[in-house]
Amino acid sequence: MKSGVFCDTESLYWPIRTRTAFAMTQRKIEKSIHTRLSKDDDYGAYLGLDRLLAAQEPLTDPPHPDELLFIIQHQVAELWMKLVLHEINRAMGFFREDKVPQAVKGLARVRHVQNQLYGQWKVLDTLTPSEYAEFRHVFGNASGFQSAQYRLLEFQLGNKNRSMVKLHRHQPHWQTKLEDALYAPSLYDEFLIHLARRGCPIPADVLDRDFSVIRGESDGVIAVLKTIYEDPAANWTWYEVCEALMDIGNNFQFWRFHHLKTVERIIGHKHGTGGSSGVPFLKRAIDMEFFPELIRVRTEIGQD
Repeated sequence: MKSGVFCDTESLYWPIRTRTAFAMTQRKIEKSIHTRLSKDDDYGAYLGLDRLLAAQEPLTDPPHPDELLFIIQHQVAELWMKLVLHEINRAMGFFREDKVPQAVKGLARVRHVQNQLYGQWKVLDTLTPSEYAEFRHVFGNASGFQSAQYRLLEFQLGNKNRSMVKLHRHQPHWQTKLEDALYAPSLYDEFLIHLARRGCPIPADVLDRDFSVIRGESDGVIAVLKTIYEDPAANWTWYEVCEALMDIGNNFQFWRFHHLKTVERIIGHKHGTGGSSGVPFLKRAIDMEFFPELIRVRTEIGQD
């Protein structure tokens, strides 16, 4: 058979194959789908998308093409942190009501959200030092360190620092929230208070204290945690809580570490726009632990 005839024969079927493939990539709108929508009851209205998508306002003029990446990166992080704070507040409420399984479920969601926060750094890692230097000057004194939600999250996880509240004096609403969290029990505190209500010998000085001050490790608390870990079957829900808290603490540290490496990759050892020393300042945060007793108990397990 001549090659030309073969090609002509193939070309006869090409339109049929194309039409078939095209048909397979479309789906008809079902008759039951609402197509007469108003501006007040559709998807965009429910999510407030007009306001959300208009919230990215680059300060460079003309807008630098990579400034949008930087803005969206941090706005999305703030949205995820809002959800984390919501779930942690719910979990603390469940501990106060002795509803441990519900608290565990909420903490599982927090861990998944943290994975999203951690993964976002990979997107920002695509920003090169040269590109970032072209618009960094528009930030003024603005810095991620000033995030009120980040600070509130640290407080609710037990990493409290009274001096940090003054960073938000220009935001009375957030200053009040941070002061409330400063003096209130943290997520970990609420768990220990729950354990005490259920008969565990949590020392009184751990329960009745000034929660704005970070306390030292308690041998009494570690003894209770050791009992939980050495018999998981008998203490399963509490065991789950302990491991969930460890996951959340570790994930936070992973986030801090990737933040550090992203900053180091993009600006080297320049000072931060908010006035910090930059990388050295971020390195010190990595040594800060949220639940040191849960780490120490691992050394104690199996020891007489």
